[in-house]
Parts: sequence; C-alpha cells; structure tokens
Amino acid sequence: MKENPKILILRFSSIGDIVLTTPVVRVLKSQLNAEVHYCTKPAFEKIVKPNPYIDKVHTLTGSLGDLIKELKAENFDYIVDLHNNLRTRIIKLRMRKIPSFSYYKANIERFLLTKFKINKMPKNHVVDRYMTAALPLGVKNDELGLDYFIPPEDEVDIKNDLPETHHKEYVAVVIGGAHATKRLPFHKLVELCDKIAKPVVLIGGPDDVEVANKIERFFKKTEKSEPYEEKLKELGKKTVIFNACGKYNLNQSASLAGQSLVVFAHDTGLMHISAALKKKIYSIWGNTVPAFGFYPYKTKFVVFENNKIDCRPCSKMGFKKCPKGHFKCMEDQVFDFYLP
Repeated sequence: MKENPKILILRFSSIGDIVLTTPVVRVLKSQLNAEVHYCTKPAFEKIVKPNPYIDKVHTLTGSLGDLIKELKAENFDYIVDLHNNLRTRIIKLRMRKIPSFSYYKANIERFLLTKFKINKMPKNHVVDRYMTAALPLGVKNDELGLDYFIPPEDEVDIKNDLPETHHKEYVAVVIGGAHATKRLPFHKLVELCDKIAKPVVLIGGPDDVEVANKIERFFKKTEKSEPYEEKLKELGKKTVIFNACGKYNLNQSASLAGQSLVVFAHDTGLMHISAALKKKIYSIWGNTVPAFGFYPYKTKFVVFENNKIDCRPCSKMGFKKCPKGHFKCMEDQVFDFYLP
C-alpha cells in the first residue's frame, strides 16, 4: 500500500446512494490519509462538495471520453467503484493500469426477490457492501454512520422562517419519492399527518408541490375544488401544517429535517440524509423492501410496511403506478406509533 494514496471514488447517482457512500469516503481519508477525489453527475455536486473528507470533485459535464481524459491526468493510485454500472466499467477499462475495486450490486439476488420472491439478498446493509470494496486498501468500518454536511448559508433559521406554531417542536414528513409506488397517496398522507397530532413540516421538492398544497388546504379546511373523501371528513383537527415543499433547496430541506423532533419518510434520499443527521426515522415502504439493504443506517428507526400481500417487492426501483392496480402496499398501511 502506497503511503498517502490518491484515490478516485466513482458514484454517479443518486442522492440517497451518494449519501450512503460517505462512510467509505471518511475511512479512506481518516485511516489512510488519502487524497480522495469523488466523481459524480453535476446534479449531485452540491451534496459532495461540502464534505471535508473529499479533496476534489469531478463531474460528468461533457462526454465520458472528456471525463476519462480529465481523470487520467490526475494519476490516481487506486479506483474504488461504488456504482459498478456501464459507465464506471468503461472508466476502469480505459484506466486499467490503475488497480480498482468494485461494489457487489447483488443484481441476481434482487432479480430473484422481485420476480420470484426468493430472498437470497446479502443480510448486511448496502453501506457494508460499499465498504467491502474498500477493504483491500486496508481500511475498516469505523461504525460512525453516514455523513451529510450542510453549508452554513443553507441552515434554516426556524424562528424566522417557520410560523410560531412550529418554533417549539415539529415533525418532518418527507412526502416525496422518485417513483409513485414509493409514495403514500394523498389520503394516506392526510391520515398520517392527522395521527401525528403535532406541528408538521411537509418536506419535498418541486415535483411534490401539488400534493403538498392539497394537504395544506385540507388541514386549513380551504379545499373547495373537490369534496373530501368520506373517510377524511373527521380528520385534520389536531395537526398544524407548514408546507415547505418547493420552497427550499436540498440542503435547506436537510436542515429542516435535522431540526425536527422525528422524521417520517419514504424510501428516498432524504431518509438517508435524515439518518446521517442522526434523526429517529419512521420509514415507510411501498413496492420496495428493507431487505434490499437500503433501510436507515446507524440511527433509530421504525419500519412501516404491508407484509400481508405477496406481490412485494415488485421492483428494485419503482413504477408510475401499481402493476396490480390495487396499490395495497400503501393503501393498507397501518400507522401504529406514539410520539411523546
């Protein structure tokens, strides 16, 4: 092993997966005193750039050939591939003189679980699988969990930005998810927020604004465009909603989650960011399952999932709508919890 090696980490996407690679970044820097470079897509540069364990960020802004030329000029000692897809394999092939180590994706095992419900998935968390790729370099898991660094300018001042009802405490409800089958439908989100019975901050991006606005109008009793569903008529009496969806960037949304009492979230990037911020998480699963290895890491968490149906998981990612048409994985969710 070369002293103070120069190491390239490859992970192009997405938010949650990049956050899940941070323990590997940290141990390479802290245990080897390595110069650590991270290669990702431009959309995720803001996630990795504030990380003090990363010395330089490379992004796929042009062609893959241009990126490879840029990477070759750095004269890395090692490559740690935490994505293991076609692009990263091409990079490793074009830089084959540099020793490389790759993460095992368990694609066959995921296929067996989604298509035949045969669970041969590795029993460890995906973070531990990422870490395995770096073990040949002489590091070990420091068991300190995930990292997420919020720049000072993105820290939200609760007393200035949120209504007075939310100054003492609030619960963060992350309503988004990359695919519809990972997200609770509107009426189930209303049911969840009503049961929380505390001030709630809705967190999500621009794609979540429409649903968030509808939830906000429901709890303010100003939703006039359509009648309430019968089962929702008695709800909305105890919970005060602040709708933050689409109003804050990712780091600011992370700040809101980090200052909350607890976080409710789907299987999505902000769930992993909340885990990095050491929040207790109520983790809501639809068509995907914790057995894939992407449950909250090194933080307290509770899982909500419907194990009474035999069609889960139907995908390792998600769909625009339920393939069976019933969406029971979310429609039949039971929210059993107590918040002090």
